[in-house]
Amino acid sequence: MIQSKAQRIRQGIAITLPLTLMLLFILFPFYWCINTSLKSQKEIVSRTVNYWPASASFDNYVRAWKNVGFSKYFLNSVIIAVTVMLCIIVIAILMAYAMTRFKFKGKPAVLLLLLCTQFLPKAMLLVPLFNTFKALQLINSQAALVISYIAFQLPFNVVLMTGFLADIPYEIEEAAMIDGCNRLQAIARVILPILVPAIVAVGAFSFIDAWKEFLFALMFINDPNRMTIPVGLSYMLGEYGVEYATLAAGCLIAVIPPVLLFSYIQKYLVQGLSAGAVKG
Repeated sequence: MIQSKAQRIRQGIAITLPLTLMLLFILFPFYWCINTSLKSQKEIVSRTVNYWPASASFDNYVRAWKNVGFSKYFLNSVIIAVTVMLCIIVIAILMAYAMTRFKFKGKPAVLLLLLCTQFLPKAMLLVPLFNTFKALQLINSQAALVISYIAFQLPFNVVLMTGFLADIPYEIEEAAMIDGCNRLQAIARVILPILVPAIVAVGAFSFIDAWKEFLFALMFINDPNRMTIPVGLSYMLGEYGVEYATLAAGCLIAVIPPVLLFSYIQKYLVQGLSAGAVKG
């Protein structure tokens, strides 16, 4: 039966209205953070609630970046997150390739153990890790964060990469090796180009997890010159007061890389990996 115009309008409203309200609910904190970052401290602590600054200024961003030392936190986070991302991508590809292309005893148990590690809370292993890094003289070193991040993020990313690799037909590799490639050449020339969406997804998830991690960064790093963004933001909360405008500016600076990253990779997260690779 053909729907009437009124029914289509009601159906559109029933779908659009809840989605719009949900979108406003999600975006309002970001709007309020932007609003706060453009205000002066005097305007923020006043009794009057202003939904837009009386005189917008970017001085808070300059203060957060230069005077508070946010540029050091940002650089430290970039170095740690990029290092973790590259290490996880390489290790995850190698482990996932072994899990999907080779047969060995206990392979299902290995996957199960990898999944079971995700049930362990970080706080439970904080003291053993601290004692281990202290014995290795890695406390107050960024290497401690890189090692701990890789150890906790690798199981999930290996399982994720294994799922991607399992969807790539082995016949593609066989065809490349018949044409004269060895195994490494087949991986580099055939598998990796098809695996680009998986590499982007794994890299993005590992980067974001390392970028936003707080607990380990707080416990293993004491030197302000080596702190990461989450810890740096927490130290902007003073003992006798809080500069809300500077803190809001720092939060917005911190959220820019993840937003730009996901806005770029979202197309890779939904496209098929091996579509069109084999002619049926």
